[in-house]
Amino acid sequence: MAFPKRKNIQQSVRQQLVIVGSKNPVKIECTELGFHQALPYSFLVEGLNVSSGVTAQPVGDEETLKGATNRAVNSKAVFPEADFWVGIEGGVDHFNGEMVAFAWIVVLDKYNNMGKAKTASFILPKAISELVDGGMELGDADDKVFQRENSKEESGAVGILTKGAIDRKEYYQQAVVLALIPFLHEDLY
Repeated sequence: MAFPKRKNIQQSVRQQLVIVGSKNPVKIECTELGFHQALPYSFLVEGLNVSSGVTAQPVGDEETLKGATNRAVNSKAVFPEADFWVGIEGGVDHFNGEMVAFAWIVVLDKYNNMGKAKTASFILPKAISELVDGGMELGDADDKVFQRENSKEESGAVGILTKGAIDRKEYYQQAVVLALIPFLHEDLY
């Protein structure tokens, strides 16, 4: 699918405004780091509380991607003056009798072009997956099992389970960069 004609991002010299569809500091910071890593421009990244339009704990790729897409689209509707809008949605799924965690990232630009990427996935411990299967959001299940508070705005499950080797910000940052591929190679997308 080819994108409609648009101005090449590399022609712009002013600071680009990026709106993240969340006030979660981890999601804002990973977006800022990812944009600076992938694109050699100046970016101002701000968070905005918008609805994902999906359940508090999305299950499966389809619902999780829909949540990320909705966050980007809803951010654009609320603040249309920006240059980019980013939706980040964490999800879980069942695979071979175990629960895996992952996230989808969606990036929109002012020309309605879209980039998408999914993080790596990892297996959740049974104690956490049972709580999530019982209706608890992953962040709350992490807090309960690991006796923490608001871990989803800090290292997240990935940070806790890797003992800090990979924190949530780094985990999402790589997928933000991958979601920017269509904007780095406009001639191919």
